[in-house]
Amino acid sequence: MSIKYGDITIEWLGYATIRIESPAAVVYLDPGRYGVLTGEWQPDSEQARGHHPPAQDYRPQDGDIICVTHVHHYDPDGIERVAREDATILAFDGMNPRASRRDLPRLVDLPYEIRTVGMESQGVDGDVLFWTVAAYNDPEGPRVRDDGTPFHPKGRGCGFLLQVGETSVFWPGDTDVLDGHGELDVDIFCPPIGGSFTMDRKEAAALAADLDPQLVVPVHYNTFDALETNSREFAADVAAFGIPVALDEQ
Repeated sequence: MSIKYGDITIEWLGYATIRIESPAAVVYLDPGRYGVLTGEWQPDSEQARGHHPPAQDYRPQDGDIICVTHVHHYDPDGIERVAREDATILAFDGMNPRASRRDLPRLVDLPYEIRTVGMESQGVDGDVLFWTVAAYNDPEGPRVRDDGTPFHPKGRGCGFLLQVGETSVFWPGDTDVLDGHGELDVDIFCPPIGGSFTMDRKEAAALAADLDPQLVVPVHYNTFDALETNSREFAADVAAFGIPVALDEQ
């Protein structure tokens, strides 16, 4: 389901995959993984059924800019499915594909222009402005492994704030709520709400209240059991602050 806001349309395609279209460009954030773009994803519970976009064999190859926040969201097949031949890949410079348990090619081996970004980068690509922010789990928080290591240590990933046409869109990446998040100027906020490895729905709702965006489109939930959450309750919590929420579900 495409959601229209101002001069753009935005669509959650499953897991962390977000498509943004404007007269200026088509942008994808973290395309692919878990079969959401190949038609192979299947809901593993009643909670997920109907509350996550259905899988589809998706290959429009229309993306001008592809943003990749960290190695877990690096899916070369997903990139190939959405990227134009002359696309630019904006990828976090702390990614190490060789450290992954998956057999991943190096970014430089992809047939696209590659631009690496840090945790506090800014720039422009065509008519799209971008800024990055840090994305990580607090080592003193609940999202750590048995040995105390955060699932997402600081320095392994980033989030993206994009100015696409007249609209700013914020995808914070796989992260807890961090200092400074609530001070950003955001029109559309796309928070992860699945919890377990990121902020949960209640934390995301509180951040939405701080940001006071024009629209919230939650993502990164109900893809698999560890990300199961009640999106309707999230929407009700955010709506209580007077902020519209669009649930891109069946």
